Amino acid sequence: MTTIDTTLGERAPTAPPRKVREHLMELLEERLRAFFREEQERRSTAYSSASDLVSSVADLVGAGGKRVRPAFCISGYLAAGGDPDDHRVLRAAVALELLHAAALIHDDIMDAATRRRGVPTVHEKHSASHRSGGWRGEDRRYGEGVAVLAGDLALVYADQFMATAPAMVDALWAELRTELIVGQFVDVHVAAAAEFPVDPDLARWIALSKSGRYTIHRPLEVGAAIAGRPDLGNAFEAYGAAIGEAFQLRDDIMDAFGDGQVTGKPDGLDLTSHKMTLLLGAAMERDLEIRDLVHAGEMSAGSLRTRLRETGVRVDIERHIDRLVDDGCQAIAKVPLAAGWREELVEMARLVAYRDC
Repeated sequence: MTTIDTTLGERAPTAPPRKVREHLMELLEERLRAFFREEQERRSTAYSSASDLVSSVADLVGAGGKRVRPAFCISGYLAAGGDPDDHRVLRAAVALELLHAAALIHDDIMDAATRRRGVPTVHEKHSASHRSGGWRGEDRRYGEGVAVLAGDLALVYADQFMATAPAMVDALWAELRTELIVGQFVDVHVAAAAEFPVDPDLARWIALSKSGRYTIHRPLEVGAAIAGRPDLGNAFEAYGAAIGEAFQLRDDIMDAFGDGQVTGKPDGLDLTSHKMTLLLGAAMERDLEIRDLVHAGEMSAGSLRTRLRETGVRVDIERHIDRLVDDGCQAIAKVPLAAGWREELVEMARLVAYRDC
């Protein structure tokens, strides 16, 4: 039975917060599997190969991933006092995972990435099918075309799941998707135009728009809105901005210094694509040689990784991550949350900021 602590104004759950979230995450996995199974059967009735497009999305989602966005959405809902037996939040959480799948599929095309989560990317897989089948036309165009459609399909699925959320979520969902797409465009544009100003604010804006906000801030806000607590928006925005930036910085560190066998992605992919990452922005600010070489396009990803190690920028970035985690945790230190959820969100912040894959 749920009890109320009238002194703190917080509701105490009957089970530890993490256990409640884990149970809902298990239900989310079941819903994803059931949805894709039904969708594959449905689409194959008209044309057997049509299910291949659905499978492209299903396989990516099923290949793993940390489910960070659904976890924060469900956590935002429960932290706001949402009823764990009311499963409306699950549809929103599924929508966020499908939106992430769409973003990954399209991002891999733009980056010409060959692997994701340890397996061939969607466009690479379909290009290989074209080559092995000896089909007409250009294999690269076919693979990328199919991947564009797969990403679009994942977006449609995401909207389908989010459609049943309360009306107050509509504006959040629209802003979340817009931030993601506009941020991705600016990221691609800056890389293509070789516009590398030593501007940490621009790098931060890109990172938060295309990753940080839709990873942590917006999922928390969506969950809280479904629970009827839009008043938590400001606190979750401050927490999400700080932890979202820490999340992206960890991604940058893994790209620059990590092992592709662990991360499931090629080493130095962002460096090869000349992405204006937070890490590269910081390195260019402190080392004019890096800035000049990046501008001139004279440094390979491997050489750039070596130079980044020599600058010692990683030490500074790790310290900045520490500060961001502290700032994020302070942002929720005094807001009224369901009992145990403040501590759980602190632990989640540490998990995403200090992960190794």
